[in-house]
Amino acid sequence: MTRTDEVYGRLRADILGGRLVPGQRLKFGELREGYSTNMGATREALTRLVGEGLVDVTPHQGYRVVSLSHRDLADLTVARIEIETRLLTLSLRDGDMAWEARLVAAYHVLEHTPLIGPDDPDRPSDAWNAAHKAFHEALIGGCPNRRLTAIARSLREEGELYRQWSISLGGRSRDRAPDDHRELLEPALARDAQVAADRLGAHIAHTADLLIRCATDEPTPGALQHLSAERPS
Repeated sequence: MTRTDEVYGRLRADILGGRLVPGQRLKFGELREGYSTNMGATREALTRLVGEGLVDVTPHQGYRVVSLSHRDLADLTVARIEIETRLLTLSLRDGDMAWEARLVAAYHVLEHTPLIGPDDPDRPSDAWNAAHKAFHEALIGGCPNRRLTAIARSLREEGELYRQWSISLGGRSRDRAPDDHRELLEPALARDAQVAADRLGAHIAHTADLLIRCATDEPTPGALQHLSAERPS
């Protein structure tokens, strides 16, 4: 691992974990000191994070953690519901017994991984984040279309920041996590595509519902109606 890789990984984890908060300015001097690194590695790491949509850069103002955006959150949520529910339907249609086994195994790990770690009681633990990601990837893992899967993975990566913030900023209930994912697992294993897709859509939209009041920009006309229209009943 290069120094840039190390700084990138730590910065990314701190942004996704909410330790660097929405809109926070990322000053080179503070980053070099806090992450024990140099200017070059810091700049390269920030450039990678800009490419992932986790950091914004403005001429003469520098770098900041991305801010909560009502419009972006609504657009991203609609896109994720469209893509992920479609992939889940294809996954249920084409997934074999090996896919079912991977899904059950991923759920088992998620269910038995503590949501909150001992080092940071206000944030999801890195282990739980990894288990959560693996479960959602397993849900759509039965779909054989690699291009659609890549699109879904990219959208989930963008949505990860909002999901992390929904736990702290939006007041998401930590006690609901096991039930939320069990409610996705059961219809998937039963190959009930309609129920599974409806629940996944509602699961994705819940993050937007929690965070929409925390966004710093004004809602665009029709954004909420469009989001509501795309949500399963």
